Amino acid sequence: MKTNHTYSFISLTVILLFCFVLNISLGSVSIPLGAIIESLFGTAENTTWQVIITDFRLPKAITAILVGSGLGISGLLMQTLFRNPLAGPFVLGISSGASLGVALVILGSGLFGGLFATTLISKWSIVIAASLGSFLVLLAVLAVSSKVRDTMAILIIGLMFGSITAAVVSVLSYFSSAEQLQQYIFWGFGSLSNLSWEELLIFFGIYGIGILLSIASIKGLNSLLLGDNYAKSLGLNLKQSRYIIIIATSLIAGTITAFAGPIAFIGLAIPHLTRQIFKTSNHKILLPAVFLFGAIVMLICDSIAQVPSSDYVLPINAITALVGAPVVIWLLVRQRKMMF
Repeated sequence: MKTNHTYSFISLTVILLFCFVLNISLGSVSIPLGAIIESLFGTAENTTWQVIITDFRLPKAITAILVGSGLGISGLLMQTLFRNPLAGPFVLGISSGASLGVALVILGSGLFGGLFATTLISKWSIVIAASLGSFLVLLAVLAVSSKVRDTMAILIIGLMFGSITAAVVSVLSYFSSAEQLQQYIFWGFGSLSNLSWEELLIFFGIYGIGILLSIASIKGLNSLLLGDNYAKSLGLNLKQSRYIIIIATSLIAGTITAFAGPIAFIGLAIPHLTRQIFKTSNHKILLPAVFLFGAIVMLICDSIAQVPSSDYVLPINAITALVGAPVVIWLLVRQRKMMF
């Protein structure tokens, strides 16, 4: 790692810690900074503040870090695999598959009756349905990738899977009530809150496997930047590397969608923002940089989403796009060139 990159990593780490503490300090209940630090160590005298910090704000802040870093890394993997700056973590149809699973649970009662809704709609049922939906799409993509040699063909097929699932969701929506549609729309807004420590542990376990696979793919990712033929000349097993990258992306993006909903913008924009700052295509540097940058941006967006001195929390999807898109436009106009 170069010296100038070391200073950048130190700066990003300090910013991440600041954003983490800032995020925990915001909410409908005002808590002094000293009490927040005491709560983190379990020594707060005010038990109400202790519960608010440890059971609500701390899990939400950790979720923001996992979601932001995970989506950023997934986007980086997809942009490198397809060598397409517009590729994102959900380009393979993973999010669409998860959305279809959730739609079958929430909107399916319009076709299968009220008993279906009352027995199946719960927090865990939505998580399981989203996970199964994304997993089935993953299996389909892996099956197709074993038959197709062209990487761009996999990209197009992933988009087609997304179109098919969107069509099924439209049919389910047509037969659903206004209340069911509202519930499904609210899920589509995305949410970082309401995760318990047990759910967060499961989330982190699957997320961690995806991150480890991403780290194992660094050499292959650097080789793919110069084309398939160059990667083959270096002795890279293209088929195996493609499988690992797709599985890593699917595990990370699918788990995030299952637990936090389909959160847009982060996966597409964070890799570009990181490249503009670090001026490199080396994934040994880009991967940890995207991790830190994604976590920081997600914490900032979540902090903005919390309306000061109010019980209202704005949809995180709206904030990620409204805050992030102008920044990306400004950076690209300023640089006049997209690094890739």
